[in-house]
Amino acid sequence: MTRTGFVHQALCYGSDDEFLEGTLDGLDSGDAVLAVAKDHNITLLESALGTRARDVEFVDADDWYRYPSRTLGQYHAYCADHGPDRRVRIIGEPVWAGRTEFEAREWTRYESLLNVAFADSGHWIVCPYDTRTVPADIVHTATRTHPELALGARISASSSRYTAPADFYAECDAAIPHCLKGVGGTPMAGRLPDGADDIPFGRGRSAALRAAVAAYARLSGMPEQRTYDMVAAVHEVVANAVRFGGGGGVLRLRSDPDYLICEVADDGAHNSPAPARFPGHLPPGKRAAGGHGMWVVRQLSDLVAEDLGPAGSTVRVYFSRPGDLTPRPAA
Repeated sequence: MTRTGFVHQALCYGSDDEFLEGTLDGLDSGDAVLAVAKDHNITLLESALGTRARDVEFVDADDWYRYPSRTLGQYHAYCADHGPDRRVRIIGEPVWAGRTEFEAREWTRYESLLNVAFADSGHWIVCPYDTRTVPADIVHTATRTHPELALGARISASSSRYTAPADFYAECDAAIPHCLKGVGGTPMAGRLPDGADDIPFGRGRSAALRAAVAAYARLSGMPEQRTYDMVAAVHEVVANAVRFGGGGGVLRLRSDPDYLICEVADDGAHNSPAPARFPGHLPPGKRAAGGHGMWVVRQLSDLVAEDLGPAGSTVRVYFSRPGDLTPRPAA
């Protein structure tokens, strides 16, 4: 099937045959094809494709779909490397088992943002949802984050429930306070409680903050590379708070059973530019003057929640605890 422009489809399937019908459609010669799926479905595709399978790059979904912002970065890099002169065809099957409410919300946000990240490309992404195992509310949300539904061999239809990414993004932000009651113990809107070890900061305090974050990470058993990532991510958030948030704020270091949490809060934006539509979620252009900081933060960290406003901003950065680097099994 010949298509032009960006195509983003949800394939809601209930059998192996339906999976193959929806994913094999459109695999034209000359495409760069990346199949990110669970082991069983990779086996199905390899068998169905036969000798053509050697032209497909296969990746296990559990390895690819760890954290939404980094996954979006990986897809962006893959398309940049393989698609300047040809279409990239992606079969991308997100992992939903074992996600907390907050994590699932951020993955649905990621699905919606794909429509913005690749809007100007000619690539084709089909996202399979196994209705036998994926929760019904997640399957329903897929019809809101994908403009098209793949209905079978060479059959698709526009989704009547599709929601514009900006509107869906706002809904995700509105739901964060509820979702975060199970992550960090405190709703986003209320900030974390004050503590005796909170670290006020202002201009010229970056070295002390980096040392404090590094010590906290190492004390918590974080591997050295993730310690460096954590220090760099917090530094970027603090730099933004100093530059745009009135020159100072407070850093709070906390943890829960799943994450180490770094919260940076300031008391107001005195010289902030117009806020980005999707702060840090989309890769900045190579010649962009700004927008790099939050993109870097999201690539280095595992999850990020933000509440940005002229009266004060809070950015909360999450790093998985050591030993908790894969999705938890479903309860």
